[in-house]
Amino acid sequence: MKPVSELLKHRDPALFHTSPDTTVFDALHVLARHEVGALMVMVDDKLVGVLSERDYTRKIALLGKNSKEVKVADIMTANVITVSPTTRTRDCMNLMSQKRIRHLPVVDGDKVVGMISIRDLMDDIIADHEQTIEQLTTYIQS
Repeated sequence: MKPVSELLKHRDPALFHTSPDTTVFDALHVLARHEVGALMVMVDDKLVGVLSERDYTRKIALLGKNSKEVKVADIMTANVITVSPTTRTRDCMNLMSQKRIRHLPVVDGDKVVGMISIRDLMDDIIADHEQTIEQLTTYIQS
């Protein structure tokens, strides 16, 4: 398996994020606009949390709260699990499985360099398998 930095090379370098003071409603618009399932919550350049669709569902919708009144800081996951650019994709999969999370911010020292999702990892695994199948097919046909 490859390091996370390889996955980030093939992705949009934009860091989709919001601030803790934003309303959940406004953050949902950012999620929808970028078609992502989670946003990094940042103050200046510092990662302070992650807001996911799951946070919204469990902490707003199911509790009957108003997303136009609640701030991101009130529902975000503050104890963020991160990985470094050198973390192997297999280790990311294991971490996501153990912690039951779908998104991992990638941090290099104090700098946030991206975020990977379970979909990114699955797409990478599928591409690796397809390449292996192609190589084996070529080998067999030779």
